[in-house]
Amino acid sequence: MKKGMSLFLIALAFTFTQCKNEAYQAQSTTAATATATAEPAQKEYKYETVPNDPLNARIYTLENGLKVYLTDYEDAPRIQTYIAVRAGSKNDPANATGLAHYLEHMVFKGTTQLGTQNWEKEKAELDKIEALYEQHRNTTDAAVRKKIYHQIDSISGVAATFAVANEYDKILGAIGAKGTNAYTSVEQTVYTNDIPANQLERWVALEADRFGELVPRLFHTELEAVYEEKNRSLDNDGWKMYEALNSGLFPTHQYGTQTTIGTIEHLKNPSITEIKKYFDQYYVPNNMAVALSGDIDFDETIRIIDAHFGKLKNKPVPAFTVAQEKPIAQPVVKEVVGPSAESIAIGYRFPGMSSRDALVLSMISNILYNGQAGLIDLNLNQQQKVLQAYGYDNQMKDYSVFRLGGSPRQGQSLDEVKKLLLAQVEIVKQGKFEDWLIPAVVNDYKITLMQEYENNNNRADAFVTAFVNDMDWKTYVNRPEEFAKITKQDVMEVASKYLNDNYVLVYKRTDKNAEVAKVEKPTITPVPVNRDAQSAYYKAFMAADAPALSPVFVDYKTDIKEEKLKNDIPLLYTQNKENGLFQLYYILDMGTNNDPKLGMAVNYLRYLGNDKFSAEELKKEFFKLGTSFNVSTSGDQVYVTLSGLDENFEEALALFENTLQNPKPDQEALKDMVDGVLKSRADAKLNKSVILNQALVNFAKYGPKNPFTTNLTEKQLKAVKPQELVSIIKSIPTYEHRVLYYGPRETPAIVAALNTGHQVPAKLKAVPAEKVYAELEIKKPAVYWVDYNMVQAELLFLTKSLPYDKTMVPTARLYNEYFGGGMSSIVFQELRESKALAYSAYSAYSTATKKDRSNYNLSYIGTQADKLPEAMVGMQELLNNMPLADENFANAKASLRNSISSERITKSSILFDYERAKRLGLDYDIRRDVYESANSLTFSQLQEFQQKYIKGQPQAILVIGSKDRLNFKELAKYGQVKQLQLEEIFGY
Repeated sequence: MKKGMSLFLIALAFTFTQCKNEAYQAQSTTAATATATAEPAQKEYKYETVPNDPLNARIYTLENGLKVYLTDYEDAPRIQTYIAVRAGSKNDPANATGLAHYLEHMVFKGTTQLGTQNWEKEKAELDKIEALYEQHRNTTDAAVRKKIYHQIDSISGVAATFAVANEYDKILGAIGAKGTNAYTSVEQTVYTNDIPANQLERWVALEADRFGELVPRLFHTELEAVYEEKNRSLDNDGWKMYEALNSGLFPTHQYGTQTTIGTIEHLKNPSITEIKKYFDQYYVPNNMAVALSGDIDFDETIRIIDAHFGKLKNKPVPAFTVAQEKPIAQPVVKEVVGPSAESIAIGYRFPGMSSRDALVLSMISNILYNGQAGLIDLNLNQQQKVLQAYGYDNQMKDYSVFRLGGSPRQGQSLDEVKKLLLAQVEIVKQGKFEDWLIPAVVNDYKITLMQEYENNNNRADAFVTAFVNDMDWKTYVNRPEEFAKITKQDVMEVASKYLNDNYVLVYKRTDKNAEVAKVEKPTITPVPVNRDAQSAYYKAFMAADAPALSPVFVDYKTDIKEEKLKNDIPLLYTQNKENGLFQLYYILDMGTNNDPKLGMAVNYLRYLGNDKFSAEELKKEFFKLGTSFNVSTSGDQVYVTLSGLDENFEEALALFENTLQNPKPDQEALKDMVDGVLKSRADAKLNKSVILNQALVNFAKYGPKNPFTTNLTEKQLKAVKPQELVSIIKSIPTYEHRVLYYGPRETPAIVAALNTGHQVPAKLKAVPAEKVYAELEIKKPAVYWVDYNMVQAELLFLTKSLPYDKTMVPTARLYNEYFGGGMSSIVFQELRESKALAYSAYSAYSTATKKDRSNYNLSYIGTQADKLPEAMVGMQELLNNMPLADENFANAKASLRNSISSERITKSSILFDYERAKRLGLDYDIRRDVYESANSLTFSQLQEFQQKYIKGQPQAILVIGSKDRLNFKELAKYGQVKQLQLEEIFGY
C-alpha cells in the first residue's frame, strides 16, 4: 500500500520549465484533433489540451470510456506507466474489508493464457477452491472450518501443478521494467511500471490482457502473504495511530469505518466470489485510466493503447454514496500503545480535494509547516520546544484530513506538545503571521514542482490524482493560479471554520509489553512454482522482437566540466538546461569517524544565527529567496549544500557563506540540543528498524566499537562548549574540498560568482587521515538477537566477502537479478509464492561503496514468529543450493541489458555518479562492464560465484523478535545464540 503522504504538492502541480514542443504548445483550444500523417485512412483521435499546461499533456477518452493521459518527457528512453482504477477500500463491502487490496495482489497472477500450462484442468480445480472458500466463510464450527481448509490446501496443491508462478513478473523483468508494483488506497488501486520506451507496444498488449479478466490462482499462498502484511501493520505503531485517527474523524464514512488492509476476521474469511464480483464491477474501462509520462510519440501511443485496451467492454459502475459525517462537537480522544517512542497526533476533517476550502487548506498547511520557515518550523522545531513536530494535509475525494503531530522532549508531557501545536493553529486563525509568508509559500510551490516535474513518476502521478478525484485536467492545471490568489483573509476564515475543538487526538503511549494482535498462521503446504514451465502466451510474447535501444554511458571527461577556483579548489560542473534551479555542494573527505564533535557541530548550526540575522531570521531569509542550505556529515565526508532559484544565487551564497564564517554561539540552544540528542537516542532504542538495520548490522560488521556507536557520551555532550562547536563550523571551509555545481549558468559565470562569493583562507588545510574501523572476520556462525515485543520475527543473514573488485561487479549484478532482487527472483518465488513464509524476502550481494572495503551478502526475511523454523530452513537451502532455472537466468540477463540500454544518468546525478566511481578507484561508468558482460556470462559462472562467495560461508544471523515467541532451539542450529542488550549495540 502506498504510504500516506500529503497530496498538496501533487495537487498543485505547476512549474515554469520551458516547453520543448513549440508546435504543440501553441495550441490554444481545449480540444483538438490529431490528424494522421502517414495513412489518412487511419482513425483520428480527439484529445484535450490545456493552455499553459507545464506537462503539455494530451488527454484522450476512448470509445469505451477509458481515460488516457500522455505527456512527452525525454529524459531517458523510458516511460513511467500508471494504470489507475477508481475504486479502493472505501468500495469494499462492509462484510469483506480488505477486498480491494487483496484483489490488487490477484491481478498479478496472470490470465486464462498467461501463467497456466493447462487452463481447462486448472480451472476445474480453481472452481472447487472457490466453492470451498464460500463454505469456509459461512461455517462457524471450528473443527469443520479446519477440515474445509485442509481440503482447500490439498486442492490448491493440485491446481498449482497446472500454474506457472510469476510469469507476469518474469516478462516485466525480462523487458527491463522497473518498479513493477501496485498500491491500494481508500479510493484507488494503481498499478505501476517503469518500462523501456521500445517495449511500449508489448507492455500495452500484456496489460490489456491482464485487465480483461481475473484468474485467482495461487490464492491461498498469496492470502498468507497478505496475512503477513497485516501482521507487519500490527507491529507498526505509526500505522496504528493512522487508523485510530481516521476512525475518530470518520465514524460513518468508509475512510474510518474500514481499513485498506481489512480486519483480521475478514482476512480469515475471504471470498473469491466477492473478489470476482468487485473486479467485474469496478475494473471496467470507463472506471480506469492509463497515465504515461516519458519518451513517447503521442499519435503512435494512443493508437497502440486503443488497439488493445479499446477491446475492453464498458459497464455501469456502482454509484458510491458519500456518508455525511456529523460535525465533531468536542475533541475525540484515542490512545494507542506499543513499544515505540511516545508521540501525539491531532487530526481535523476538511472537505474533499475539489473544494476551494481544501485548496486554502494547502496554504494553511504550508504556513504552519514547510520544512524551513513555517510557524511549526520556527516556533517549535527551531526553538527546540519539542523534540520534533510537523503538519501536513492529505486531500482525498470525499473529505480531506489535516494532521499535526509531535514528539516530546525529555520530561515533557504529550499534553504539553498538544498545547504547543494548537497554539500555532491559533496564530493562523488570528492572522498573526507575517505578510511575506504567503508569497514565499507560493514561490516554494513553484520551486518544488519544478523539481517534481523533472521526474516521470511525479508527472504520471499528477494524472492519477486528477483522475481519481474526478477533476478535469483544465481545473487541475489551473489550481496553481487559484492557489496564488489566496489571501490572508481567506486563510483566517477557513482556519476559523475548520480548526476548532473539533479535532481527534491520538496519544501514542510507550508500553514495551503491550498485547499485540495477530493473524494466526493457517496450515499451508508449499505449492510448486513450476519455474521451468512456460505458458503458450509467455513463449509467444518472449519470441516477439522489440526495436533495439543502444546504451549511453557517462563519459566523465566530456559530461563533466572541470575548472579550478581560487586556491586550486576543484569545480565539477554540469549545466541545467531545463529550468532555473541550481544545486551547489562543498564536499570534504572527513567525517564523524575522526571526530564525533563534527556531527554535533553540524547539528548545532541549524539552531544558530550569524552576525546579521538571528537563527529564525536566517531561515526566513533563505525561504524568501527560494533557497535552502544544509550541512550534513557521514563517517568520512561532509556535505555543505545550497540549492534553489539561480536568479538569487549571489544573494543566497552571501547569506550562506556568512553563516559558515560567522555563526553566533548560543548557550541555551546548545543545552536544548544536547537534551534533544539524549531523548532521540533513547527513542532510537525503541525503533525496531534502527535496532536491526543499523545497530545490529554495524555490531556484526565491526564489533561494539563501530561507526554507529561513534558518539559522545552523555558526560562529554554536556561538557561541550558553544565556542568549541562554532570553531569547528568555521573550520569547515578551511579544509581542502571540492565544489560541485548543477545549474543553468555557463562555466565562466559560475566560476566568477564562486571566486567572489566563496570565502576561503589563502591556504587550505589538508583533511586528516580517515579513521578506518576494521571489519571483523565472520569466522564461525553466530546468532545475535534483540528482544522486541512484536508479532513477526525479522532476520538478516550477513556474510562478509572479498574487498571490492570491479571485475566481480557484472557477475554480482547478474546474481542479484537472478537470485534475490525482485518479484521474479528465486528467493521471492520460493519463500513467498511457493511456501508463503513472508510478505517480504530478498537477498543481495552488495559490492562495497569504497575501495579497499569488503563486499557483503545480506539476506532478509520477515515472518510470523511461529514460522521461523521453516523460514530459516527455506532461506538457508536457497543460499547453499541455488536452483537452476534456465528461463529465469535468460530473463535475468535480458533484464540487465534492457535496463542499462534504457537508463540515462543525467543532471546532477552525473556528478554524484562520478563521486561514487572515484571512491571505488574508477574513472569510467562501471555499467559498461555489466552491459558488455551480461550476454556472455553462463549459469556455470554464476554458480561458481555462488559456491565461492555464498554457499557455506559463515554467517552472522541477526534477529529481532519477542523472547516469548522466538524459537531458540531452532536458532541454536545455526550458531551460538547470544542475546544483545541495547546498550551493547547502541554504545550508550
